[in-house]
Amino acid sequence: MKYISTRGGAAPQNFSDILLGGLASDGGLYLPETYPQVSAAELAAWRELPYAGLALRILEKFIDDIPGDTLKDLVERAYTAHTFRHTRPGCDAADITPLTTLEPGLQETRRAAPSVSLPPRGEAERGEVCGGGLYLLELSNGPTLAFKDMAMQLLGNLFEHVLSVRGETINILGATSGDTGSAAEYAMRGKHGVRVFMLSPHGLMSAFQRAQMYSLQEPNIFNIAIEGMFDDCQDIVKAVSNDAAFKAQYKIGAVNSINWARVLAQIVYYFKGYFAATRSNDERVSFAVPSGNFGNICAGHIAHQMGLPIHRLVLATNENDVLDEFFRTGVYRPRGASDTWVTSSPSMDISKASNFERFVFDLVGRDAAVVRELWAKVDTGGSFDLNDTPYISRLADFRFVSGKSTHADRLATIRAVWQQHRLMIDTHTADALKVAREQREAGIPMIVLETAQPVKFAETIQEALGCDPQRPADFDGIEKLPQQVAVMKADVQAVKDFIVSHCT
Repeated sequence: MKYISTRGGAAPQNFSDILLGGLASDGGLYLPETYPQVSAAELAAWRELPYAGLALRILEKFIDDIPGDTLKDLVERAYTAHTFRHTRPGCDAADITPLTTLEPGLQETRRAAPSVSLPPRGEAERGEVCGGGLYLLELSNGPTLAFKDMAMQLLGNLFEHVLSVRGETINILGATSGDTGSAAEYAMRGKHGVRVFMLSPHGLMSAFQRAQMYSLQEPNIFNIAIEGMFDDCQDIVKAVSNDAAFKAQYKIGAVNSINWARVLAQIVYYFKGYFAATRSNDERVSFAVPSGNFGNICAGHIAHQMGLPIHRLVLATNENDVLDEFFRTGVYRPRGASDTWVTSSPSMDISKASNFERFVFDLVGRDAAVVRELWAKVDTGGSFDLNDTPYISRLADFRFVSGKSTHADRLATIRAVWQQHRLMIDTHTADALKVAREQREAGIPMIVLETAQPVKFAETIQEALGCDPQRPADFDGIEKLPQQVAVMKADVQAVKDFIVSHCT
């Protein structure tokens, strides 16, 4: 398996090389030369596998430069019931990603949930699933209470293994709008040969999100708050990564979803969700995904390209609706920082979706010259319009539909789910659920990807419900812990200087 750049100017690489390198040398993003296909026999064999076993089967199709026994060990250590802990009654403790039924399908065998007055995270109706129901796939049971843990826990193990084999070190430079930072830092803290430099928009994450990151005291973790928006942070990461000499001298790597391994790990839960929501591989399902940087839903796109029977990929944005605009109009028009909304679903306050380039590469028939032309406009602050091109007619083949959600929508959705199901959801999941309801089709199960536990956005939960979300005991008082963060202007050289000063 070789990996190629979306812009065509980098030599094909092995998996371990792109794991450590992140962004390609030509500024593009890596993808496999071809997507491996999953046969009907494999789908049938995978249906009953536990999460770690399923992850191994999928990863083996993309990774051939790590020995099989070693890869198995790395995967099994990443996905354990100790690391991913849930509190849902009626679920096996080993179920890494439980499925919750909001509205059963017509043929669903229904059984009531245990009667509780106020469970820790709420409890909805459960049962075996068949037909066109509405479901939540729970992805937030990891150490930082967000779906980013699903990839980061594996990524930490992969980094440590490859660095150990090569006798190398790495300085990870990342940007976060909320959850990537804490997930990366918790996965990488204490890892041999790894330093993490994480950029975040100053003052724009929730208090809980800031506390998760800034209260870590590990000597290999460094937080930098940038005076600007997430897009400013992301632009700095790309600028540093595009400085080939600096990147080589200081061994700069990436954990953002520009790193292919992040997207690869996320493919797994699409398969797991499909198996949980169907009885046979003759059925199709739709997935609704809150999307800012396009990484999460990009994994669903690739799962579909591999042969997973996906009917629709429902993309949900908040007020920063650049991606919704593209799928409605064919125009990709990134905004500047001054035109990016600060919202109550802050992890999606993004106006330049870095992973979108991977999808467009597939949309234009993997023609790197076309991608270079389009992103020459984007990288200089412009936009592109595919309406007068042959590519617009291919959009339907990729099964995307989209919609947006506002603050008022989020509050209404959070209230409705709590009133109807005694289930508390976070703001980003609420965005996805709102759009999912608009895009449902008769007879097709709709799976909404849950992204975080509501405690991470307590201010909005309080506004919606008039009460605070419960939190795991591990996080009691986290906001009161000492915090370490360097605040600086959105300046590439300042970030470089900070990295240099902490690498000597």
